[in-house]
Parts: sequence; structure tokens; C-alpha cells
Amino acid sequence: MKRVYFKTFGCRTNLFDSAVMMSKIRDFEIVEQESEADIIVINSCTVTSGADSTTRSYINAQQRANKEILLTGCGAQTEGKKLFESRDLKAVFGLSHKKEINSILKSSERMFDLGDLEFIDDSIVSEFRGKSRAFIKIQEGCSFECSYCIIPHVRGAARSIDEKIILEQIKILSAQGFSEFVLTGTNIGSFRGSDGSSIAKLLKSISAISGVKRVRLGSLEPSQIDDEFREILSESWLERHLHIALQHTSKQMLHIMKRRNKFSSDIELFEQLSEAGFALGTDFIVAHPGESEAIWSEAYENLTKLPLTHIHAFTYSAKSGTLSAKMAQKIDGKSAKKRLAQVVDLVAKKSLSFRQKHTTNLDILVESSKNGVYLGYDQYFNKIEIQSSKELKGSWVHIDSATAKKEINHATI
Repeated sequence: MKRVYFKTFGCRTNLFDSAVMMSKIRDFEIVEQESEADIIVINSCTVTSGADSTTRSYINAQQRANKEILLTGCGAQTEGKKLFESRDLKAVFGLSHKKEINSILKSSERMFDLGDLEFIDDSIVSEFRGKSRAFIKIQEGCSFECSYCIIPHVRGAARSIDEKIILEQIKILSAQGFSEFVLTGTNIGSFRGSDGSSIAKLLKSISAISGVKRVRLGSLEPSQIDDEFREILSESWLERHLHIALQHTSKQMLHIMKRRNKFSSDIELFEQLSEAGFALGTDFIVAHPGESEAIWSEAYENLTKLPLTHIHAFTYSAKSGTLSAKMAQKIDGKSAKKRLAQVVDLVAKKSLSFRQKHTTNLDILVESSKNGVYLGYDQYFNKIEIQSSKELKGSWVHIDSATAKKEINHATI
């Protein structure tokens, strides 16, 4: 029996898609280490040019190790044809074919089929190998048209997974011992049930399932935190951390990016959520074309006002096929690097301040361990190291008091 390894790049949605593929394997052995594999299935990311470069480098390295390579994921849509022809891959296929992975692996023929971008998942994943948390995809695709983003072109328009399938999947995984669930998708706040119900209603239904202790969310748009969503903010099962995508804080830059949010309402929302006790994260793109010194100064000043605790900040990378890639007024690398460092440093200080104020009554799901030190995340999505002589991996731990340090929180039990 040949051995297959699944290499997943990118987002939590890809983690779910890889789990779907693994659940369909019948005639191969799934291994946890790529060095043990005969076949590598790459679930790729293409959100930036850097992501494409990472995929190409990984393919080259594994082919040098004489591995048979199959490529799927978002990168298959943008880079697949070129890689299929130049790297002699066994198969390049779209995610609409992921349930056929066993047959694809068994076939002696090479395959190139990008599938369609209108499919809706009906797969139920009953196992997450090596995970303490379960990732649940609730929707696919995005109907926003931000100027820098390729994702709508490789994932399709927003469409939702049937609520019955979502709830059935969580019931199965809960019965297996999973108690923390991470809702994922391309734009999860756009979820709509068959009856028009919202993500807030879905969350209430999930919380009613026996065994569900905590629900975490992927990225939301500011407009998706509506009055109905605000009604569940005090629920004990909802993580005390929300990631709300802003991308920038300058009015002019948000217009250039074709974003739908406005900083005047963003800061009002963030202040309300902060007062309600939430840790708050966001995405921020530095050095997008047109980010003049004046725009940057305005953006940084606005960032200092936001009660942020987490940030996914990165330097703009031109992505072929997007409107932004055609824009002039490029920002030089030195300025981009400096601005990125300013953002990261600012939020690191804000994060430390928040963690110093939230060191008691922490609930952690321990995810991993090394040399007697355990790692997990508290309800604020802050990583914590736990020193203990007990076996804690996979367990929930209540910490009465922790110590906040520069990089990470610490506790001993």
C-alpha cells in the first residue's frame, strides 16, 4: 500500500478541505511525515505571489526526493496549468474534485481538471488527525471585489453550506470528544441558511449541541457584526476574541482598495467590542500602491487609536489578475519594511498591555507539548505556555493566574 502525505498551505479553510480529502482515502496509507510518503498531495494557497513561490519551491524539493506530486487548492487555479506542464505533476485538480481523491490517486493517467467554482460542500468530516480543535467550513467563496484580492477568482462567489450538514458534523465530532470548534470559510460572515438565517443564528444552534464548550470564528467583516450578532456577545461559549478584517485605516486607501468599511464606523465598533471585554485582531496591508507618506501618516495615527490585541500585517504583494497589480505609485521596499515594522511593534505593545490585564481565570485547550511544556490558547486567543508534570495534551485547563511576558503568557500548575 502506497503512503500519502497531505501538505496544506494557507488558511483554515484549506485545513478543512485537506481533512475532507483524508476522509476519502481508502486504498492508501496516510502518513504524518512527508519523508515517509511515496505521494504528496499539496493543498495550495495563492493569496500572494509569495505563496505561489512557496508552493513551487516545495514541489521542487519533493520532486528531488522522488515523490509523486498532486496539486490542488487555490494555487491550482492560478498556477496549475503552468506547473502541470513544467513540473510533470501527476495531477492538478480543483477542490470540487476533492471527494474523488482516492480514485485520482489510483489512476495511472495524468489528470488536469480545475473543476468548477460553484460547488457546495456536502462532505461530513468525522476526524481531524493530530488536532485538538475541529475546523468546520460553513461557507465557500466571496462576493466582495477588493482590488488586491484574487480569492473570488479562485474560490468563486459566496455560497453557504447547508446548516443541517454543519450541525450534523459538529454532533459527530463532539461525540468523538472534540469540544472546541473553529468556524471557517472564505468570508464566514456572509453565511446564509436556506431560510435566510444568519451566522448569529447558526452560532446559537451550534451552542445547543451537547459537548460544545467553545466556538471560535475566522475573519469577519465590520458590517457583519450586526445587532443580531451583538446579542450573543455575552455568551460563555463564544471566544472572547474576534478577528475583524479592516485591511487599512485611511479613508483614501480604503477607497483605492475598493473596501466596504469606513474607519469612522470601524473605530466605533472596535471600542464597543473592547468595552465588552473582547480581544480584537485585524488584517492590515502595508505599502499598497498609492500609499503616500500622507496616507501612511493618517493610517498609523488611526491605528494607534484602535484597541487592537492581534494583527496579521503584511507587505503588499502584487498578484496577477487583480486590479491593484495594474496600479502605478508603487512603494519602495525600504519604506514598506519600515512601515510594516511600525505596525507590528505598535500592536505588540498593545497586546502586551492587554495580556497584562487578563492574567486570571483563563481557560485553555492544551494543543501540544514539548519537554514537559504545554502550549494552548486561552479564551482571548493568546498563546500560553504551561509548565506541569501532569499529562495535559488535549485537555482543558483552568489557570487561576498567569504571567504575561513580551512574547507569550506563562503558567505553572
